[in-house]
Amino acid sequence: MRSGNPVLTDNTFSGVRSYEPDDVMSIQGTTNKSFILLFLVMLTASWVWSNPAPGLSFLLPALVGGFVAALITIFKKEWSPVTAPIYAFLEGIVLGAVSILFEQSYPGIVMQAVGLTMGTLCALLIAYRSGMITVTDQFRRGIVAATGGIALYYLLSLILGFFHIRLPLIYNSGPLGIGFSLIVVIIAALNLVLDFDFIERGTRMGVPKYMEWYGAFGLMVTLIWLYMEILRLLSKLRRR
Repeated sequence: MRSGNPVLTDNTFSGVRSYEPDDVMSIQGTTNKSFILLFLVMLTASWVWSNPAPGLSFLLPALVGGFVAALITIFKKEWSPVTAPIYAFLEGIVLGAVSILFEQSYPGIVMQAVGLTMGTLCALLIAYRSGMITVTDQFRRGIVAATGGIALYYLLSLILGFFHIRLPLIYNSGPLGIGFSLIVVIIAALNLVLDFDFIERGTRMGVPKYMEWYGAFGLMVTLIWLYMEILRLLSKLRRR
């Protein structure tokens, strides 16, 4: 049982099994928590969008705070009912600020990105629940390998950035740059499918109910990644 999402790994549910029938993780409970986290993201993102001057000033603190909240959630899963909402609250500020910067350069791009992100989420959820997409071991391995490769490439880009070296595939708006971003968007979207499958398997194991928050947190991490990559792809297409 494996997900490409680094938040939802093979060891996520180990050692957290619950034997109380009324205190176990469920699909419906995880769905409800996911909507709560999504609401918090949209709430703070909307505030930043409506108040750009003070909102942009919170970008760096929210970015650092969201990263810390994510790490705490990963290593202290039982704290996820508190830390996951904090993460969503702070990430909403980050997304709001980043969205403003993109919107200033490419008017209308944010609504396009939001629509494509939500549309992708709904389409993949329907496809997964209807059985149109089957998650096999080979499928998991392929997406995990691709996700790891993308993560390493971004890490290399970050390191080289300190030496003022920019990797072309990430920032270039030519055919190769657009092709790279399209592949990353597809991989991010397919990670949602792995997350659906992973959470469904977790509910069968009878893990504690607080894992609903952790599962919702994992979905939110992937969803935010997908939105950011769609923004990047659209911006490259606008520059063409």
